[in-house]
Amino acid sequence: MATPAKDSPRTEEFKRATAGAVRAMAQSNEVQVAFQPGPSGLSGKRARLPLPTRSLPPAEMARLRGVADSLALRLRHHDDAVHAARMPAARDARDAYDALEQARVEVVGARHMAGVAANLRAHLAETCEVEGYDRMTKREQLPVAAALSLLARERMSGEHAPEAAARVLDQWRDTLGESAESALDEMARAQDNQAAFARAARRLLAALDLAEAEADAEPEQGDQNEAGADQSGPQDADQESKGDSSSETESTLGAQPEEMEGESAAEDESEGTEDEAGAAQGEDQPSGPQPRRDKPTGDAESGYRAYTRSFDEEIAAEDLVDADELTRLRQQLDQQLQHLQGVVAKLANRLQRRLLAQQQRAWDFDLEEGLLDAGRLARVVVNPLQALSYKRERDTEFRDTVVTLLIDNSGSMRGRPITVAAMCGDILARTLERCAVKVEVLGFTTRAWKGGQSRERWVADGKPRNPGRLNDLRHIIYKAADAPWRRARKNLGLMLREGLLKENIDGEALLWAYRRLLVRPENRRILMVISDGAPVDDSTLSVNPGNYLERHLREVIRDIEARDTVELIAIGIGHDVTRYYRRAVTIVDAEELGGTMMKKLTELFDEDEALAWARAAAERAPLVA
Repeated sequence: MATPAKDSPRTEEFKRATAGAVRAMAQSNEVQVAFQPGPSGLSGKRARLPLPTRSLPPAEMARLRGVADSLALRLRHHDDAVHAARMPAARDARDAYDALEQARVEVVGARHMAGVAANLRAHLAETCEVEGYDRMTKREQLPVAAALSLLARERMSGEHAPEAAARVLDQWRDTLGESAESALDEMARAQDNQAAFARAARRLLAALDLAEAEADAEPEQGDQNEAGADQSGPQDADQESKGDSSSETESTLGAQPEEMEGESAAEDESEGTEDEAGAAQGEDQPSGPQPRRDKPTGDAESGYRAYTRSFDEEIAAEDLVDADELTRLRQQLDQQLQHLQGVVAKLANRLQRRLLAQQQRAWDFDLEEGLLDAGRLARVVVNPLQALSYKRERDTEFRDTVVTLLIDNSGSMRGRPITVAAMCGDILARTLERCAVKVEVLGFTTRAWKGGQSRERWVADGKPRNPGRLNDLRHIIYKAADAPWRRARKNLGLMLREGLLKENIDGEALLWAYRRLLVRPENRRILMVISDGAPVDDSTLSVNPGNYLERHLREVIRDIEARDTVELIAIGIGHDVTRYYRRAVTIVDAEELGGTMMKKLTELFDEDEALAWARAAAERAPLVA
């Protein structure tokens, strides 16, 4: 029987036309358009669109055109740098801020294109129906980001929101307040100027208590001066702490978590006051590379603490769900990554060949014990008085290595990034296991949104000042270093489970992975971190300085790199991690992750080989002389 074509001619023609329209509207021939299963989105100049079906009914064509137009207009009318300069720290505020900007680019882009405006209206109406806005009866049921986006779209375009959202949106209009209404009017006037629109959007978020109010520079100074003011805060804070004592440095990485709770109330209070002053200067936003301190700082010195660790959880992946669900999630992972697995597998095979080439056997001969050297038996036959000769295989240095892969399991990784990260972890573990290199795969998130039981206890205790970390940690072991890959492969599918990905507290997760490596018997330890953003936990940041979690992460990284017992590497997905880590790389598209991981590990092992050759040459040098 003949195998049917993958796509019908009609579907292929639709793909070509849509891709051409995206490039034309974005005014860039460099835009790559890919039709893939999963959610749509943008990664740099790469636009991902849903995969059309073979039948391609009219309703599906309209939906795909609306998604394509939305992405194309963002490429044309959006500036990432201007947008990031005023990005709020809290997750809800970030989502609303992004949704407002998306509404702006669609309104501005569709103003003079009737066909595009019709596509976007149809797509918006369908989204409202799919999300069930018509069935919502209370204001709280409509997500904040969706509500503000619809209200801003109405104010900027002058058109009413889709009928499905009209009833619940009326409840939002009645409770906005004068300051929020004023901010919406300002956004409508500034819709053609992204920088001014971003300022107005932050005022709207502040009016609704979603983000802190900004201390704006004077209008004529422009956004560059404001960005410079934002960057000065963290650097000033680091300079002030240069003189801190480092007597408790050993406790940062060597102490158990319980020992880290022993700070005095006076230390917490004084440190919190200093942090609040720094936060007022704009430290809530990550900035450029920070000046390194002469001496690392311990947790007790920085004032970082957890309000309680009673509800923290370290758990194996197979203990979170039953075996049937693990199997289903693993099958889902395999299906989503069929097209990408071949590419990463080729890169993994290249890494494996490189490692196996370094495993070529080397022997020491003429020893008094070991394996009998059959090649030298002829000497004994000729001269029976000649002693037998033995040989022994030299140990390959890189075999005595363990690699830990620490994956950010936060909500912002949902979709393509976490799927690709799970697949890359799977292939990396399988590849290095073949080369006798131990691999551990870990994940970190929280057990709840907005605090969980830790926050409930804090509230019950009367909300004491400067509580520290206020959420329940969840650290997941997907694959232990000594577990074979065949037994752990199903566990990696757990990353796709709905509801697993929540907040990310990177500093404590990094300490956890580091301590697990310290007890390993291998001589060489490598820790690779994969993350897509700065540490964020709304519960913690709402009652602590805005840079509380980020500052702790910087100090943990600084201490680990200073001790040099673990080789630390970081890969940022759409997030500049080079400002935190000494050895790091940032990628724009999640699909670059596999190649980047293999490349960085290859570089590490190449360095190891070069050092081994250098040591061997140094050992031989005196003999040659």
